[in-house]
Amino acid sequence: MKPFAKNIFWAVVILVVVSAIFAEFAGNTEKIQKLTLSELSSKIEAGEVKKISVSGNSIEAVLKDDTKAETQKEGEAGLTQTLKNFGVSDERLRAVEISIMDESGSKIFLTTVLPLLIPILIMGVFLWFLFRQAKGGVNQAFSFGKSNMKLSNFKKDKTTFADVAGLKEAKEELIEVVDFLKNPKKFLDLGARIPRGILLFGPPGTGKTLLARAVAGEASVPFFSISASEFVEMFVGVGASRTRDAFAVAKKASPAIIFIDEIDAVGRQRGTGMGGGNDEREQTLNQILVELDGFDRDTQVIVIAATNRPDVLDPALLRPGRFDRHVILDLPDINDREDILKIHSKDKPLVPGIDFKKIAQRTAGFSGADLANLMNEAALMTARKNKKIIEEREILDSVEKVILGPERKSRTISAKEKEITAYHEGGHALVSASLEGSDPVHKISIISRGLAGGYTLKLPDEDRHLKSRAQFLNDLAMMLGGFVSEKLTFGDVTTGASNDLKEATALARKLVTKYGMSEKLGPVTFGNTEEMIFLGREMTTEKNYSEEIARQIDGEVSKFIHGAYETATKVLTANKKALEKIAETLIEKETIEKEEFEELLKPFKIKILTA
Repeated sequence: MKPFAKNIFWAVVILVVVSAIFAEFAGNTEKIQKLTLSELSSKIEAGEVKKISVSGNSIEAVLKDDTKAETQKEGEAGLTQTLKNFGVSDERLRAVEISIMDESGSKIFLTTVLPLLIPILIMGVFLWFLFRQAKGGVNQAFSFGKSNMKLSNFKKDKTTFADVAGLKEAKEELIEVVDFLKNPKKFLDLGARIPRGILLFGPPGTGKTLLARAVAGEASVPFFSISASEFVEMFVGVGASRTRDAFAVAKKASPAIIFIDEIDAVGRQRGTGMGGGNDEREQTLNQILVELDGFDRDTQVIVIAATNRPDVLDPALLRPGRFDRHVILDLPDINDREDILKIHSKDKPLVPGIDFKKIAQRTAGFSGADLANLMNEAALMTARKNKKIIEEREILDSVEKVILGPERKSRTISAKEKEITAYHEGGHALVSASLEGSDPVHKISIISRGLAGGYTLKLPDEDRHLKSRAQFLNDLAMMLGGFVSEKLTFGDVTTGASNDLKEATALARKLVTKYGMSEKLGPVTFGNTEEMIFLGREMTTEKNYSEEIARQIDGEVSKFIHGAYETATKVLTANKKALEKIAETLIEKETIEKEEFEELLKPFKIKILTA
């Protein structure tokens, strides 16, 4: 009904516009007195008429008081003869100015022709809209099986490996693909077969699409992109038809690259018992497999697919001859993050001398997309402050905004709550600084961000891929530092530590059931996670141990928590004066940076022990 309603709307609009035009013409017309020929003759004889205009059979008279009157004469007779027949004398007739005018074509059109044309025009426009909509529906029906791939202009918007920071190993894997697209004869003469399908997988935001574009840019070939979800429709067979069309279009433009994003939308493992054998998703997957098998040895079309869930893909999709080249994209390390930050800052006005290494240290775990968002947030923050150049302070503040959310300075808290928050965050920071192997504290704040009433930002100085049992125990003690600080200072605890306790309990349970770090239970994992491949998410955890073991697991979790509690209590009891100083500074300034925090601890002879 939407197109029909749209047509009705425009028809009504046209009718209203035409009516307004006629109303304008009618409104501008002066009021004219209607007279008979005998009445006009009497007025002429009485000397009340100043001027007469004759247009066809229409007579318009201007009276002495400048009012207008009109009448009609006989078609066969002239005006003078007609007036004489009504008794007007020659003397009176000569006193009146008489002019003969040709009948106006526009007047005839407006008064006679246009009223007849208006209904015809309105119906014609209305029918034109209907036929155009019907034609569009027919065209859509014929194009229902088209792939709707997007073709990037590789000459205008060219992306190369220079635009992709980090990912050194991934780029090395793809260099030979670029070489094949540029010089296929070198490979074909040796009987080599370049991989038909390349699968890029890694966490979200690591640059899978950007890297695929860079391959096309380096090789200077057309880049066709489509999301796998665009293949699938509610009608069985449409996805397969679109797949055939996509590969046919790419073959005509070869050498070319087809990029299928989120391949897991159609490439999930078959035979899961959900959806049936006629499922549209499986039909589309089958067609993709057939198209990949249909490539000749010298076909210069490379299919690049991306996913962050390679574990759910169908084995047939990954076998040799299909997507047999797997390229892993990791989260960037500290050096890569520094390079990525520099790339995303090229088009932004920056204060000279910004330390990108320092920013990279604070962004451990950030993906390339996160870093791009970070620089954009810094630009937005600078604009809100009505500044023209981005400073390092805005970038560092944006790091915290991305991690924790925006500051909530307008949130009103009482002096007592502010004091409790200061001691809570001071407890976290002091425990972390006092334990050997802990990550250094970069910032402490009691300003609310997101859902947090305050926060202690501690980040490693270098990327870490392995973590020891001692480091986990330090993390547990640090998590409980706020809880213990509240209890020692005020003799009571608040709900502010609820999230700390939740995270500490979850970590303690992982130490026992996942990492095998319990001395009593030993190097054993407990619980088998079952996943629904079709849905691609964790559904249940199978309990593959007895009730007795379950009680021992709970006991070991409790042991880890109590050990961390005792460690935090020991540290904070021994350094109570330092805790008070940190809390007082937080109440006064609300925020303490790393350098100031280290200066606060020096008078108390606390040696910061970091990893």
